Amino acid sequence: MSHNPNDIAAQEMAQRLQHPETLNLLDVREVMEYHTYNIGGLNIPLGKLPAALEDLEWEKHEEIIVICKAGLRSKTAQSILQQNGYLHVRNLTGGILALQKLK
Repeated sequence: MSHNPNDIAAQEMAQRLQHPETLNLLDVREVMEYHTYNIGGLNIPLGKLPAALEDLEWEKHEEIIVICKAGLRSKTAQSILQQNGYLHVRNLTGGILALQKLK
């Protein structure tokens, strides 16, 4: 299986969440989903992302990990960020569901 450097697997994500590094997490699920279960990060629902781009405080060269429930909305969000000049956007493959399966 070829590994896309723009993706981050649940396994790697879980390992990184255990370290004290600060991750730039962008959760693009709906607010209700976010409040039901989340791993932290900034919650901007996908539909609101284009309008919220100018308010993001991350630098264009920083790593941003985009997450959603299953990895589809975050893939779209990844494209939006890339089209707006963000260079290091990674999509959590399988989303929150994949992370929860590891537990």
